[in-house]
Amino acid sequence: MGTGKSAVGRAVAKKLRRKFIELDELIEKKAGKSIPEIFQHDGEIAFRELEIQAIKDIASEKHTVIACGGGVVLNRINIDRLREGAVIVYLTAAPGAILKRTSRDRNVRPLLNVADPVLRVKELLKFRRPYYESAADIKINTSRLDINAVAGQIIDNLKKDESFNL
Repeated sequence: MGTGKSAVGRAVAKKLRRKFIELDELIEKKAGKSIPEIFQHDGEIAFRELEIQAIKDIASEKHTVIACGGGVVLNRINIDRLREGAVIVYLTAAPGAILKRTSRDRNVRPLLNVADPVLRVKELLKFRRPYYESAADIKINTSRLDINAVAGQIIDNLKKDESFNL
């Protein structure tokens, strides 16, 4: 969270003239409630089940940029489904950059709605990093880059990939 997945995803989709899907928005639409409401009323496990189903529904989409939530990597089935036809990009950022970017929207980020968000971000990064790194085809640190620079780096990397058809 806070690495630029949605904003960068939209920029990449626009530059490549591709469809864009924001996974969390899709989940909210299907559930009929916001992510914080899902976490509050149904719990994280229920959210992860919705996430698995949403990935199943969209993983086979062609010529599409998908912005996945940060926890998608926690379930191997998600990565296996996405890997079948996608290039997986891991956007990372320093904890300070993440907190700065998410400071205004903590109420809509259930995992940061805690007493010590700095510690929480560090814990999440430490726990999830191996999952992200094993899933990623491309890794970009967004801490000091703007949206267009990150989108440009992704596209440059895609151009180098012989199996990817721009």
